[in-house]
Amino acid sequence: MRLNFSRSAGMWSSFAVFFFCSLYGAGLLSAAPPSQAPESASSSKPKPQQTSPAPPQYIRVTLSTWYEVDPNWPQRPANMPWGQMPGVFVDKQDRVWLFTRAEPPVQVYSNDGKFIKAWGTGLLTKTDTGVISHFIKIDNRGHVWLADVGGHAIYECTQDGKLLKTLGTKGVPGCDETHLYKPTDMAITPDGQVFVSDGYGNARIVHFDAQGRFVKAWGKLGTAPGEFNLPHAIAIDSKGRLYVADRNNARVQVFDQQGHVLGVWKNLIVPWGLWVTDKDEIWVCGCSPMRWREEDALLSCPPKDQILMKFDHTGRALQLWTVPKGKDGEEKPGELNWVHGIAVDSHGNIFATDIIGKRAQKFIRHN
Repeated sequence: MRLNFSRSAGMWSSFAVFFFCSLYGAGLLSAAPPSQAPESASSSKPKPQQTSPAPPQYIRVTLSTWYEVDPNWPQRPANMPWGQMPGVFVDKQDRVWLFTRAEPPVQVYSNDGKFIKAWGTGLLTKTDTGVISHFIKIDNRGHVWLADVGGHAIYECTQDGKLLKTLGTKGVPGCDETHLYKPTDMAITPDGQVFVSDGYGNARIVHFDAQGRFVKAWGKLGTAPGEFNLPHAIAIDSKGRLYVADRNNARVQVFDQQGHVLGVWKNLIVPWGLWVTDKDEIWVCGCSPMRWREEDALLSCPPKDQILMKFDHTGRALQLWTVPKGKDGEEKPGELNWVHGIAVDSHGNIFATDIIGKRAQKFIRHN
């Protein structure tokens, strides 16, 4: 059988033309490409304009506890000098005790800022840079305890400045039962026992009994639990637990009174100062964790920020408050520059001191 392909091709061509013309006539095909298809009659009508929903009316209530500086605290007499301000303590009457690197080093103000008294001229050892006050504490009997870094000693005094007892050998550094080396702080038990963070020169905690006799010491320079890399501050709670600001290790270590480690809090704060409330809440001032820099003699000097944190006795963070870091020589009210000391009064107001800012400030609690 012989097929006529030319005739068949013609038939199929005619059929294809007829088929596509039929589709076009039915409106199933457009002469324009899809991207250029004419709008339908319905789409040419103006669409109703949609309106955005009204923004929610947020509840403008601050649930967090926050603080506001009192720029008028304290009313310091014109002839009362302030140097670097490492230490602060609030007593049971809510009076504020300051420990400054000037003379007189101990200055007392009422909670609302009125000057009460000052004393201590000639008590601390003078160095090439002057007196090196550090932390101040008041025990249950009302006795005032002072850490004299430059004199390698801890002093127990009356509230009028009479010297009662010296721990360590004044003016002589060492690391034995009768010598300290740049001690930084002390924690006193209700029955008068004293635990000293010994400190810038040594890396240990020293325990003295109520008569000032050496009991024991623990710790050495290192990074393992129970070792120290500048034990900068120490505090005690109502259960007798000891909290140590292990500053260059950027951690707080917790001990029982025999020197056993109960806890290590790290990756939270570079701790400078400590305060324990009546509820056994532990306040820590310092800066957020940071690395060592080549130029650093001590970690976080200078700090990158300024923070105040509150913990429970297990190390669980309860509160965080940040404070702007002041510029050297241009510090404004409400800023801190190398925050060093912290104390809290019965109303929850915070008193903070700083080194470069050379000030004590009151931060009033809200909420």
